[in-house]
Amino acid sequence: MRRTNGVSSSGKYSFKIVIVINGTKFRGVITDWGGVLTTPILTTVRAWIQAEDIDWASYRSVMRNWVFEAYRQDGRRNPIHALERGECTGAEFERMLAAELLRADGEAVLAEGLLRRMFAASAPIPAMYDTIRALRGAGFGTVLLSNSWGCDEYPRADFPALFDAVVISAEVGMRKPEEGIFRHAAQALGLETEECVFIDDVQANVDAAVACGMTGVLHTEATTTAVALQDLLGVPLSWSSPANLVR
Repeated sequence: MRRTNGVSSSGKYSFKIVIVINGTKFRGVITDWGGVLTTPILTTVRAWIQAEDIDWASYRSVMRNWVFEAYRQDGRRNPIHALERGECTGAEFERMLAAELLRADGEAVLAEGLLRRMFAASAPIPAMYDTIRALRGAGFGTVLLSNSWGCDEYPRADFPALFDAVVISAEVGMRKPEEGIFRHAAQALGLETEECVFIDDVQANVDAAVACGMTGVLHTEATTTAVALQDLLGVPLSWSSPANLVR
């Protein structure tokens, strides 16, 4: 372990702790938002579907196709690409999605405010907040890297205590799993991708981060993620479950 302090003369971050494991130096932690620092996305969406009596079959049909296309490698674009890369507005996406959905009673779904309602049940996970704060307090640089479904869903007042930098897909015109956005997040800390650990609940995003040099942690729940990070970074976080690590 090598310790440094402060900010370098070049203005780049110079973090207090560098962990060296098998020749890899870790100085940064980059994390997803929805489904990692918040309740699982499917849990949140199911609460909205139940509250508004949305026909589950219509939702599953459209989202299965849109999400599948969003992670294809053939460059095909769809409404999720457009929303996450800031190429359409939230209101435009809401109209596209509402047009594909039905309520269980056959009535149309209200487009206005659909995204806000869809994520209304989302809540922070205190254990994950604590994990990120602990790592930052131990000297690691921290970055939020999130594919945004409208930029109003974030509790931005929480961010200064958690992150050294925030990268929102729609604000930078890139989205996970594009290689460029991972490099952009590492560069926000003045680091190389090989110096960063990346946390996400989507396997394709973890795989893409690993492909560009990061060490990936596939998030399923707070305890196993804390164990993986503890094992990698040497900061005491949790001891009760096995890690889920991709290297």
